[in-house]
Amino acid sequence: GSGSGQVYSLDAATGCTYWSFEAGMGVRSAISIGSIAGGKYAAYFGDLGAVVYAVDASNGKLLWKQHVDDHPVARVTGAPVLFEGRLYVPVSSVEEASAMSATYECCKFRGSVVALDAATGKQIWKSYSVLDPAKPTRKSKAGTQLYGPAGAAIWASPTIDAKRKLIYAATGNSYTDVDINTSNAILAIDMDSGRLKWASQVLAKDNFVMGCRPGQDGCPAEMGPDHDFGSSTILRTLGNGKQIILAGQKSSTLYGMDPERQGKVLWQIKLGQGGALGGIEWGFAADSNAAYVAVSDRFTRSGGTPGGLHAIRMEDGEKLWSKMPAKLDCEPRAKGCNSAQSAAISAIPGVVFSGSVDGHLRAFSTKSGEIVWDFNTARAFQTVNGVEATGGSIDGPGPVIAGGLVFSNSGYGVWNGLPGNVLLAFSVEGK
Repeated sequence: GSGSGQVYSLDAATGCTYWSFEAGMGVRSAISIGSIAGGKYAAYFGDLGAVVYAVDASNGKLLWKQHVDDHPVARVTGAPVLFEGRLYVPVSSVEEASAMSATYECCKFRGSVVALDAATGKQIWKSYSVLDPAKPTRKSKAGTQLYGPAGAAIWASPTIDAKRKLIYAATGNSYTDVDINTSNAILAIDMDSGRLKWASQVLAKDNFVMGCRPGQDGCPAEMGPDHDFGSSTILRTLGNGKQIILAGQKSSTLYGMDPERQGKVLWQIKLGQGGALGGIEWGFAADSNAAYVAVSDRFTRSGGTPGGLHAIRMEDGEKLWSKMPAKLDCEPRAKGCNSAQSAAISAIPGVVFSGSVDGHLRAFSTKSGEIVWDFNTARAFQTVNGVEATGGSIDGPGPVIAGGLVFSNSGYGVWNGLPGNVLLAFSVEGK
């Protein structure tokens, strides 16, 4: 996918294009592939206009598309998840930014998971993360009508629990003063009906919209720190046969939760300072023994070092090792001079891959955290399609590993990062 809305199918060995498809808006979600009738495969994805697409994976022709939310700034940022003929789609929004306007009637958006028929795109059910629709609450001093409750966007892909027939969705912050128990929470949704089975909230009253200060007119009276869950949960089976839900928050806290006891927190461990752009940002990884967690802490409050990679034993939440970044030899305010590891990470047996805002893609040993290889992507590249390209900061989506290759994008110009426009393919040895 791409910010322009083009979705590409590339030859993994050469990078040559098989086909491209133009969505209505930028495509930030990953692409999910699944079989369809006649032995063919479909590619499923969502765009920043809250439209979900199914295209023929062999030729890029549209099979169907479905608009999953009517709010003007709703969007799909997490990959749709395909399971047993249904597509489960997370819905988020940028209404937090809309609320920066003093005349904006904040706020009405409610996060959701939408179940679609994978063959036709027809909606089967829609489960909101904010149970009650927004109602008028009060007027600001400027006379703007305010609403609530709202928020609890679902930024990342939901997680399937086939054993319990549940879907786990991690939610973001509340946008208003109206209390809800489903923001900054893990939700368990019945796979068949869409009914909410339970919610495990880790931080109440995280009421946040952009540009607000405590006491500012039209803003929540009680402001929170914006500690969303921006990462998908991970469901794993421990050595004793019991299962655990892992959830990473922007507070930099990793939680271990019990799926048998409505998400009861079994343990938690704080791995950094946390913040609106800090903590565990876009995705962590886990094998059969440990969770591997990269920390952003992009803008630290007390002069600490951004970044770091940590291995946490899933059984009890004990830290196995930490690998902190070396000090960067550049001007701290320069674009890309930041060691934050905001991007989602990926793991294969023995190795964790983590990109950094400084443009480096690194492979770490899962046993010790030592760096196996390190490649600086923040430079010019000669591309296979002849387009002039440079790498930059690595943020957002994580690397994909398949067929002995590691694929990573490079270039992310937001939040003082280095822009770029390149997709890179490496051997697993970093060449």
